[in-house]
Amino acid sequence: MSGFSAVVTTGIYCRPGCGGRPHPANVRPYALAAAAEAAGFRACLRCRPYRSDPPLSPDAPELVCRAVQLVVAGLLDEHTEEELGARLGVSPRHLRRLFETHLGVTPDQLARSRRAHFARRLLDDTDLSFAQIAFASGFGSIRQFNRVFQDVFRATPRELRARRRSSDRLVADGGLALRLPFSPPLAWDAMLSYLESRAIPGVERVEAGTYRRTIVVEGDPGVLELSRGGDDHLVLVAHLPHWEGLIHLVERARRIFGLDVDLESSAGALTDDPTIGALVRARPGLRTPGTWDPFETAVRAVCGQMISVPAAGTIVRRIAERHGTEVPGLSALGLTQTFPSAAVLADADLDGIGLTGTRVAALHDLARAVAGGTLRLDRGTSLEEFVESVSALRGLGPWSAHYLALRLGHPDAFPASDLGLRRSLEAHWNRPVSARDAEEAGRVWRPWRALAATHLWFALGDPAQAAPRLAAAQALP
Repeated sequence: MSGFSAVVTTGIYCRPGCGGRPHPANVRPYALAAAAEAAGFRACLRCRPYRSDPPLSPDAPELVCRAVQLVVAGLLDEHTEEELGARLGVSPRHLRRLFETHLGVTPDQLARSRRAHFARRLLDDTDLSFAQIAFASGFGSIRQFNRVFQDVFRATPRELRARRRSSDRLVADGGLALRLPFSPPLAWDAMLSYLESRAIPGVERVEAGTYRRTIVVEGDPGVLELSRGGDDHLVLVAHLPHWEGLIHLVERARRIFGLDVDLESSAGALTDDPTIGALVRARPGLRTPGTWDPFETAVRAVCGQMISVPAAGTIVRRIAERHGTEVPGLSALGLTQTFPSAAVLADADLDGIGLTGTRVAALHDLARAVAGGTLRLDRGTSLEEFVESVSALRGLGPWSAHYLALRLGHPDAFPASDLGLRRSLEAHWNRPVSARDAEEAGRVWRPWRALAATHLWFALGDPAQAAPRLAAAQALP
């Protein structure tokens, strides 16, 4: 089923489930809203397709998927298609050809559409000024903002705000409230428990069904709060020092709960598997947990080798307390500081916090690689390239690389040597399971091994045990 349907007789495109009933001969399918807009169609005022965007088709080539991740992360806000192609190792002409063939849109058109849709949601949901919305959505100027709205929505921002529905506006007791739509179902309680078991005290907190954390926005502290808003959306309350680039902060917040995971394709491919099919059916909305800060997750992975989850949490808390930046006034939220950056930890004093000298050296190497740009913790490289680059660092072998890739959203990441994963398989098969056995078992779950690993972890029952741990044989000495 296509993501959107456009009607040639009206010039309007809709999302599935819209009440309109056009003649089938007049309907054209489009995978992306941006593709429908590039073909000259405008968004339906009834179903408002700009309020959702389905996951990218699993049939798209991996290079296209990687490029889309970089576009979503904002690379084209300050760079060109030529630079995007260079990052991926292809010519811009070839990249545009791939996009047009598989997505029906160029990278620039996709980036423009995402900015416009985000801005339109801000017009509906908030009382931000037009200038604030323009810069929060990644536009370079008010003139560009107005021009794109005329192109995409055939109306000015002022006209569109006047049409918003009374139920749209979200109100928060402090901060800016925004909807984060997703395709249901979502195993909210299970994923919230997972994050709670791994929360860094002072940096993260789960309380009364809400996940909170401190963030840093261009050197200034902020706070995000995420809670369940309904069957098809979360509510994000953002407390930020300024609104510029809000669109990219929202995209990062979506990744924490895996809201953009193609659950229909991944879970559908696993549901009849004899080993994990029952687990997938038991938790239909479980997604691969993401992360706000990949570097923070990498630090946690190194600290958690061969020790319990609570013990690892204690060490990471000490790192945050010693080298993070204190943020006053957050005690009511249970938060106290931000997590230190890679640049700060590159040469930080880590003695006396419970780490061996070898692990201290590993953390220093990791921080220097990230701070220096030699290690990119993003989706811009293939899984194989990512695993190779991470594994080249001291203390970050294939287990760490695959675990980080999984948290970054690589759908086929699979830390086969993980102790919890193997214990889950042992419980199912009633026999010892080696890393080689797990790797062999995972072959039939490709390209959705990350979701398979997640279900195996959660099958252990205790959210703390669902947090991965490196087998002793694979750990640092």
